[in-house]
Amino acid sequence: MTRTRLLNIILVVGVLDAALLVVLLYVAFVNRSDEAVSVLGPIHGGGYLLLLGLTAYGAGRKLWGWWFPLAVLLTAGPLGSLIGEYRLRER
Repeated sequence: MTRTRLLNIILVVGVLDAALLVVLLYVAFVNRSDEAVSVLGPIHGGGYLLLLGLTAYGAGRKLWGWWFPLAVLLTAGPLGSLIGEYRLRER
């Protein structure tokens, strides 16, 4: 898989997971719907793990440094993936 293709996948997953996170936060704190949180929470968690796996895969293939998966790990997914993806495309 090429660097550009992998970054495109990370971008799509990151945007979708960020949108899901916004909805999750809304239903958790504004709507206070435990049922919705119990459904959306694991989906967001899966997106987070997917982003972490994709960025670690790219780091393992030396497409970028290990700072990228670390950024995803420390920011709970979407924010770190979108910032890292943007930074890599600027180069």
